[in-house]
Amino acid sequence: MKKLIFVTGGVCSSLGKGVTASSIGSLLEARGLAVRMLKIDPYLNVDAGTMNPYQHGEVYVTDDGAETDLDLGNYARFTAAPISRANSITTGQVYREVINKEREGRFLGKTVQVVPHITDEIKSRIVAAGRDPEADVTIVEIGGTVGDMESVPFLEAARQLIHEYGRQDAVSVHVTLVPEVTGGELKTKPTQHSVKELQEVGIQPDVLVCRSASGLDESLRRKLAAFTNVEYEGVISAKDAPTIYQIPLVFHEQGLDQFLLAKMNVESRHADLRAWKEVVRKLTEPKKRVRIGVVGKYMELHDAYKSVWEALYHGGIGNDAGVEIVRIDSSRFEAEGADPGEILSDVDGLLVPGGFGQRGIDGMVAAARWSREHGLPYFGLCLGMQIMAIEWARDVLGWADANSAEFAPDADRAVVSLLEDQVDVKNYGGTMRLGSNDSVFKDGSKPALAYGSTRVSERHRHRYEFSNAFRGDFEASGLVIAGTTPDGELVESLEWPGHPWGVGVQYHPEFKSKPTAPHPLFAAFVAAALERGKKKAHA
Repeated sequence: MKKLIFVTGGVCSSLGKGVTASSIGSLLEARGLAVRMLKIDPYLNVDAGTMNPYQHGEVYVTDDGAETDLDLGNYARFTAAPISRANSITTGQVYREVINKEREGRFLGKTVQVVPHITDEIKSRIVAAGRDPEADVTIVEIGGTVGDMESVPFLEAARQLIHEYGRQDAVSVHVTLVPEVTGGELKTKPTQHSVKELQEVGIQPDVLVCRSASGLDESLRRKLAAFTNVEYEGVISAKDAPTIYQIPLVFHEQGLDQFLLAKMNVESRHADLRAWKEVVRKLTEPKKRVRIGVVGKYMELHDAYKSVWEALYHGGIGNDAGVEIVRIDSSRFEAEGADPGEILSDVDGLLVPGGFGQRGIDGMVAAARWSREHGLPYFGLCLGMQIMAIEWARDVLGWADANSAEFAPDADRAVVSLLEDQVDVKNYGGTMRLGSNDSVFKDGSKPALAYGSTRVSERHRHRYEFSNAFRGDFEASGLVIAGTTPDGELVESLEWPGHPWGVGVQYHPEFKSKPTAPHPLFAAFVAAALERGKKKAHA
């Protein structure tokens, strides 16, 4: 029978359930098993597409165009599991499906209830995620915290599946906090209460992953085992680590993967963790260092650009270099008397990520202009490529009023605009270009050289496009149209002529980067920044 591993959280949110689930997945893969990852979000939104980055963090986009929770990005970075809309479940999806079935009369007039109808829908989606004949284990992360009202139907569905599958085929991993109080003493009582809450809904955890600033000693682990009915070997200390990519190694050193396999009665090969050890070595002991400035509009919240940060670190791994990220709010460039050269004086490269809305745009344009004029390696992602178009139009073509139709709907020179067939569409969700699309690059262009190919598939999430109405003007003035869609209709990449590395892409390459396989564009960008730093040091 296929195996299930449920990952829940207690005490408080943001303890690292996603990293825990991902790390378990990477360890099982290292032992030769095929895993499938599933994230359950208890919110009523159908998906994360319309949620504010300040509230929810980034929206992670899959190949099939699903807008999902950022934890699916962790799954993709840590494991080889295929990620699609089937790997994301929300309360909104579940209730919408059940209500649709009720309206269609598929419940034959029965009273529709949370149990069994909602829980049956949840269970069917969980089972479907691991139905692939090649899949061995499905790891199910249940968002939120045990005790939250929103999580109750999902915990009940998990309880039923554990009962139906049996404890040998369905395992519970509970992530909790062991806080440190005044004097440095670690307290286990919050974890004990959290496990009690989980037991009250009918789930006995098999594993406790205990987050703490410092590690748990043997006496604390034995105390937790005694008070929670968890075997001592199943109490795992998850102290703070220099990088999240060390977590699989931390878990392996404590025997978590072997313990889970024994619980599920699964034989496997010896874990091959050489790739992870090399990743951690390059992150903690890099041979070089580089500083990358990121100019964006959601700088206050780390998770708003989660995949961008990780892809930059991966780019460093690809060059055996430590990447220090300098977060710069674009509003700094808009302040009276602001000097872009001073703001960017201590960085070796500049990245402008995606985003929506007018705020901070002029600051991004100012940063891009300085980068273009002074040879600072520049990488524009989605909005960052559109900023390149606006800046070039204003400064090189002399169109002071050039803008994006997103920010100035009535602009005469909207160098970034909706496609003609989208202009009158009121349902914004219907105008987004979402998911994988192919791009074709010019021979010899920097993207083509980085990829080692002139055709790639990358994920998109945007509504506005580079306007073809002005394409001839841009090309005549020297801007390089480095990439387009295969039919040549839509611009996918811009490149500054005669610049060390000035590249913008309309898509989001950060979504396909892994620590064990850095994305080629991020690796090439970091390499250019390293070269810039080297020249600056010898100047």
